[in-house]
Amino acid sequence: MADEGIKFTDEKCFTRDQVEHLFLSVDWVSGKYPERLYKALMGSSTVFSAWDGDRLVGLVRVLDDTSMMAYMHYVLVDPKYQGRGIAGHMVEMVKQRYADYFYIEVMPEESKNATFYQKHGFEIMPDGVAMQICNG
Repeated sequence: MADEGIKFTDEKCFTRDQVEHLFLSVDWVSGKYPERLYKALMGSSTVFSAWDGDRLVGLVRVLDDTSMMAYMHYVLVDPKYQGRGIAGHMVEMVKQRYADYFYIEVMPEESKNATFYQKHGFEIMPDGVAMQICNG
């Protein structure tokens, strides 16, 4: 259960500066490219965000193919607000929004975060392996 003072929305009502501040609060390199990050979020299929008044404190981004697969990316919460159930609540919002899809996937950047997703019903793919090309 998320903190009662936190409000959640799927409206992309955040500013570039708010996004930059949130991403830098967790030391994510994306925050160093605020224009590109903001553009990417605005072009995403779904963005759920968490707010404490007018302060952006959490965000989940989803990319989907409109029918079969949704990929959850950028699950983050400002360190000052972690431990209040905010990330879990946003993940549950994603699961509800995409309940009719065949797959909801996530690739945790760090293996230590796998248990968080397992608590929310995600399973490690039996023979899966994460792969990427980094052009940055």
